[in-house]
Amino acid sequence: MSDLNSQISKLVSEFVDNVTALARRAAVDTLTGALDDRGGRRRGGLAVESLKTERRGKGAKRSAGQLDRLQTRVMEFVAANPGMRIEQINKELGTSTRDLQLPIRKLIASGALKSKGEKRATTYFAGAAKKGK
Repeated sequence: MSDLNSQISKLVSEFVDNVTALARRAAVDTLTGALDDRGGRRRGGLAVESLKTERRGKGAKRSAGQLDRLQTRVMEFVAANPGMRIEQINKELGTSTRDLQLPIRKLIASGALKSKGEKRATTYFAGAAKKGK
């Protein structure tokens, strides 16, 4: 009987060790995924993904999908935080002015974004039109 109890204890112990290892691996994978591409931080009650772009070679262009995702994030952020300047938007989204110039220009052209002011005093507001490409 004691041999049976020791075998059961051994099996239970191995099972617990396996489940613990799997739970740790899942936790590490979740944290790594959250911190890798997205940054997943909260600013002003709005979940904001980090939009930092990978370094591109000279003359390399962003894909249409990357630009579309960036436009979507900018629109969501501006709708939640109207009247901010591009420097403020960059700080909150983790981007640079250079990264946002083209997406903002496209959003303004489509009517999804409106601007007020000039040069560094330009502020951005959500427009009446939906985001276009």
